[in-house]
Order: sequence, then C-alpha cells, then structure tokens
Amino acid sequence: MSPQIAGITRPNTDASGEALVVAAEMLEPLLVEHSQRVFYFAHLHAQRLGIEPDPELLYIAALFHDTGLAASESAAQRFEVDGADHGQRFLHERGFSAEAEKRVWEAIALHTTPGIPRRMEAETAALHLGVLTDAIGLGLDLLRTDDVDEVVAAHPRGAFKDGFLAAVVRGLRDRPETANGTVNADILTHFLPELVLTSTVDRVLGSRWAS
Repeated sequence: MSPQIAGITRPNTDASGEALVVAAEMLEPLLVEHSQRVFYFAHLHAQRLGIEPDPELLYIAALFHDTGLAASESAAQRFEVDGADHGQRFLHERGFSAEAEKRVWEAIALHTTPGIPRRMEAETAALHLGVLTDAIGLGLDLLRTDDVDEVVAAHPRGAFKDGFLAAVVRGLRDRPETANGTVNADILTHFLPELVLTSTVDRVLGSRWAS
C-alpha cells in the first residue's frame, strides 16, 4: 500500500501505477513531481469543499494534465486538449468506462480555464484547484500548513517556477496561436517578446463583415 501523505493514500491500482510510468516517460522529472503535488493539493481542496472525486481518476488526470506540453497530437490543438486526449486514450486502452474517460478528459481539458471547472464534476473542480495551488499559489492559504509541507517534502518543488515557465514556452512556441485567449498567452508574450498573437480585436475588425 502507498504511504499516506497529508492523510491521503495515493491510489494503488494497476492503472495508477501504469499511468505514473507513462507520464514519467513523457514528462521531465520537474513536471512529474508537479503533477503528483497537484493530485494531493486537489484532494485536499476536495476534502475542504466536501466533494468526492474518484481518487484513481483524479490521480490519472493529474499525471496526464501537462503531457500535452511534451507530445502534441495536432499543431492546431491547445496543449490542454492534447493532454486530455492522452489521458482518455490511456483509459480507453485499459477498458475503463466511457463515463470515466469523459471525466478525465474534461478535467484535463479544462484545468487552466477560469470560472467553469468548479461548476462541473468533482474531478474537474478538484484538478483545477490543485493546479492553481501548485502553479500560482492560489488557495494555498486555505490548506493546513502541515499538509502542504508533507506534500512538498514528498514531492519537492526544486526550481519549479523557472522550469515550469520554460516547459510551457518549449511546448507552445511552435503553435502559439493555440494559446490565444488562455493564460498561456501571457507566458509566451513575456518570454518571446518578438511574438505577436492575433487578438480578438484583430479578428473582429479584420472580419469579412463591412461593419
């Protein structure tokens, strides 16, 4: 049985173990540790809110949520959708139900989208909060300090801030338009000042309508 971290036992199913192996092959170690912290923070937020995500599905969603940065399915797709497709395919190949596939796909696809995830299934709501806590510290003050310390001791942050931002730039610099209208556009325009993204204003004013 997996040891408890912050009172949470990591799922010990065959699929969970395989998901960690697959994610570790796709992601650099810094993002694997990030993904595991996201699982624990997501679980802690779920406990705080009284929602009950399926632990196995939440763990798999957390492990796959950034895989789109490392492996693109299509140059026209957002990395979140790539990751969602990876996670869904992983479940499908192992005989999970269509409902399980849907829950994981939605959780990953929407993990950077503000305003919507908290109204959706528990896995989507929890993953979104876990990502926010680990990436930008949002909600950190709502969790017990001892729990946070346990998670970080088990899965150290290292040079996460710089490493994470660099990973986003590497993953999206060849498909920058997929970041339009998302939080990732901020990262690209900060680190690639020569990049000019097409704005919504450009699209409206440049449309084929006369007025």
